[in-house]
Amino acid sequence: MSRDVLPSLRDACPIPSSLSPYADDVQEWLIHWLPRTGLTVDPATARLLAGARFARYAGRLYPDADEPDLRVLTALFTWFFLVDDACDKPGQFTLTEIRGLRDGVLALLGGQTRSPQTGLVGPLRRLLVTAWREPRRRMPAPWRARFADAVAHHLDGTWQEAANKADGHRPGVTEYVELRRATSAAYVSYPLGEFVTGRPLPDAVYHHPALSRFRDLGNDLLSWYNDLASLERDEATAGGHNLVLATAAEHRLSREAAIESVTRRWHETMREFVDQRSRVPSFGPALDEAVTTHLDGVSRALRGTIDWTLESTRYAGKEGPLTNASGR
Repeated sequence: MSRDVLPSLRDACPIPSSLSPYADDVQEWLIHWLPRTGLTVDPATARLLAGARFARYAGRLYPDADEPDLRVLTALFTWFFLVDDACDKPGQFTLTEIRGLRDGVLALLGGQTRSPQTGLVGPLRRLLVTAWREPRRRMPAPWRARFADAVAHHLDGTWQEAANKADGHRPGVTEYVELRRATSAAYVSYPLGEFVTGRPLPDAVYHHPALSRFRDLGNDLLSWYNDLASLERDEATAGGHNLVLATAAEHRLSREAAIESVTRRWHETMREFVDQRSRVPSFGPALDEAVTTHLDGVSRALRGTIDWTLESTRYAGKEGPLTNASGR
């Protein structure tokens, strides 16, 4: 039933679909390029990568990126999905290793050429070093710091979810919604739009309450859509970390009633999302075009996640981790 509602939610999304004309070519490039990082791309892994369609995901969020930049973005997306597998799948990273991974990533993003022995080693390190090279070269220090903050927030959330599972803690709805905003990595994807345009917003504008609220709502909508898509898998492995599961437990609802509740909440939040955009003020002629581009990027992240979720095999419920990215 959870997957049955996905097409209707897609149809209720007022944001038009978009896709880079380079997406499929970059997907082919990814499969041939990844072995250079030390990852083993055997025929089974190549099939998983082809089905996951990470380049199409990046191409839906950043349809205006040129082909070289879409390669950078696809490499970054792939890194985050590999990290997700390494932290979330059985037999992968421990809590200590996740914390070490976070510290190593922040050291690298901060410009340290050498970092202590952490979870960021082997193919994961080589992949991130390569993918980060162009954003680091082209983007100013305040943007790099903001991006690093978003990555730290995401990895802190990843650690917290793993800690919850280890302790048998099942979050309530309010706690889960806040945690999900971190684990989704949407806040990481938003500043990457500024990398594509080369026009980062000043921090005071980026963190304006109206823009922050718009990003929160967009994050919630794409996260909850993903939760509905992955419910069957999450029932077995997520330890309650799914909005449907948290809603059912907190309100003592059946599975079907919880799905209906989450679906209603999604529609209500979509209406608020549309209304919130109209509440964003003008920041003057020098900034308004860049603000509009940023808002469009948040909207594309929402619609792109919806479209990609429906076309990717990653949420079909049968896919395992892409590879043992930890190198162990």
